[in-house]
Amino acid sequence: RLSQKMLKYVLCLPEGRCIYANMQAFICFLISCNIGEICAILLATLSGVPEPLTAMHLLWVNLVTDGPPATALGFNPPVPDLMKQPPRPSDEPIMTPWLITRYCLTGLYVGIATVGVFVEHYLSMGVSLKQLSSWGKCGEFWNPSNPDLSCDDLFTGHGRILPQTLSLTTLVCMEMLKALAAVSVDNSLFSVGPHKNPLLVLGVTIPMLLHLAVVYGSKFGLRGLSESFGMTPLSKKNWIAVLKWSAPVLLVEEVLKAIGRRLNAKQKLKEKTK
Repeated sequence: RLSQKMLKYVLCLPEGRCIYANMQAFICFLISCNIGEICAILLATLSGVPEPLTAMHLLWVNLVTDGPPATALGFNPPVPDLMKQPPRPSDEPIMTPWLITRYCLTGLYVGIATVGVFVEHYLSMGVSLKQLSSWGKCGEFWNPSNPDLSCDDLFTGHGRILPQTLSLTTLVCMEMLKALAAVSVDNSLFSVGPHKNPLLVLGVTIPMLLHLAVVYGSKFGLRGLSESFGMTPLSKKNWIAVLKWSAPVLLVEEVLKAIGRRLNAKQKLKEKTK
């Protein structure tokens, strides 16, 4: 009877650890995404630039592009070193102080990139940072350097929708990349890749296709779809800007994961020397 109990324990332990890790990945992904959105709005407000995301954009991100990847993270396979990890204290929170710090840093970059691609667009239009921070006074205290552009051309209609589409698409791309990197909380993307969780690949592909369908709706005769979400088609140049700002989030994740692995190694060594 004892051997049967031990067998059940041995079989259940890896499953329990895997469930805990998946819960951690699910919660951390959603929290880090929300921190990024908060940082974007906060940075835009503090700097005085126009809002890079509308309420409809935030609703789109939270309901469509966050939900499927987060759900798919619940089906992550066990990581290779799962059973080599020491037992966790019973009172250890699922969001440790390091994880909170880590996802605040990731969220800060997400916020900077979301606002950065927005500001970069206006800088390319000849609007300085000082002018952009006082955009509401355009035509009163300053005028566009390009004589072919008016204040309305820059801050209303298509002039406003294009940079907002850039910001939203950059945010969506970063969250999809973050989801692909979240198969393991601490292991590198190169050692535990997203291909190990086919549902995650599907959970990232479908929302991305839906986003592209809305962005390019007018190209397929669905202009009302794009207009209702306040989006407009992006050019090749626009996509280069999106990738330039969104791709580095993988580097940020890898660096923070490496720091996390080092902290875990130090903690293991400390426990062994006790």
